[in-house]
Amino acid sequence: MASTLITNSWLVFSVTLFTLIFLAFFAYNLNNTTTQDLNTTVEQHALPLKPPLSSATTINANIKHSNTVANNIKKKRKNGSLLRIEEDLAKAREAIRRAIRRRNFTSEKEEIFVPRGCVYRNAYAFHQSHIEMVKRFKVWTYKEGEPPLVHDGPMNSIYGIEGHFMAELENAASPFSARHPDEAHVYMLPISVAHIVHYLYRPLTTYSRDQLMRITIDYTSIIAHRYPYWNRSKGGDHFLASCHDWKVWELQAPDISREESGKELFKNLIRVLCNANTSEGFMPERDVSIPEMNLQNFKLSSPIPGQDPHNRSILVFFAGGAHGRIREILLKHWKDKDKEVQVHEYLPKGLDYHGLMGQSKFCLCPSGYEVASPRLVESINAGCVPVIVSDYYQLPFSDVLDWSKFSLHIPSKRIAEIKTILKSVPEAKYLKLQKRVMKVQRHFVLNRPAKPFDAFHMILHSIWLRRLNIRLPQ
Repeated sequence: MASTLITNSWLVFSVTLFTLIFLAFFAYNLNNTTTQDLNTTVEQHALPLKPPLSSATTINANIKHSNTVANNIKKKRKNGSLLRIEEDLAKAREAIRRAIRRRNFTSEKEEIFVPRGCVYRNAYAFHQSHIEMVKRFKVWTYKEGEPPLVHDGPMNSIYGIEGHFMAELENAASPFSARHPDEAHVYMLPISVAHIVHYLYRPLTTYSRDQLMRITIDYTSIIAHRYPYWNRSKGGDHFLASCHDWKVWELQAPDISREESGKELFKNLIRVLCNANTSEGFMPERDVSIPEMNLQNFKLSSPIPGQDPHNRSILVFFAGGAHGRIREILLKHWKDKDKEVQVHEYLPKGLDYHGLMGQSKFCLCPSGYEVASPRLVESINAGCVPVIVSDYYQLPFSDVLDWSKFSLHIPSKRIAEIKTILKSVPEAKYLKLQKRVMKVQRHFVLNRPAKPFDAFHMILHSIWLRRLNIRLPQ
């Protein structure tokens, strides 16, 4: 038995020793092979050997690499979104050209209103352009800032269109409101010039634009620093809407450096203005003229019933203060001097302003302190043919509407000839003008919410046309 135990012990020992020798031999060969392979690989790729990185260096390198990758992804995404935007606009341009060639429109839905007639410069182009705008156009409103200086505007005055337009675009339910800035075609600076003047310049002790400029320039600088959209177009696809007489871009502040920086900052901005004065830098190919509306008691602009054109007994009517050079000349020549040319500085008690418009064939629309006047919209709403007494005024929606087909223009130097000029208009021509005034009324009606072809849509369409004319570099 003892002999058996001894034999078994030697057997176990022999097997164990053999196993250990085999493992040692295998490990030695494996190490040599791996080292040779690694050296061969290094030599083949000619990579310099580097000392191992410390843990902190490795972490920093990984963070830097991650940031680079993330920035590249963001850049590619933004470039991709801009490419989609430009492709979308290219499709819209082609659809408009096709409508002009075919003298017809293409729409995916039934069109309730179809523009036709000589009041439009090109009815087919306008209709198709409006279809494309409703189908595609998106506006992003920057969220920075708080009311009342931004994201808020007047609703109740001759500046009221400014507040209503801003509110309509800021409404999330608006079909034109972009959900993300990457999908927007244009960007709105939600600054209210009227509210800045109202809140910061009351009581009015100075006419300096310094505070107005500082707010506007600082706001624009903030969004230019935070987002890529301003810098990629140099502000060319951004707009600011204002109906106030004070204009940021006049830059009358005493600080020359700020003045120059403002000129550079806003040189490409689309300016959406009531006072579209071409003698003061308004550029029709870039800027947008919008109608001034006197919105009182928060009532929206709408047509006013008037007399049948055959029964209008007053040749021409105007009532208003002596605001500006043109009105001073008008009142000097015609104030309370002629029953057919009813020109009043202030209406006598008992007379109804809108009622008198509704009884008149022609309504004078002279410039005040600035070129624009709410009487333009008032006369159209009353079915009264507008007589525009103004110099350098770029009329609203002139890209689309041919004003010569439904209005008359008398330059300020011919104010003394008003009666002679209007009496020489044949009855047949007057009736055609008046009929066309009724036809364009829908474009000067302000609705909330907005409706197709109303004043809001017409203003937005003017901005849409400017964006169609811009091609941003990829």
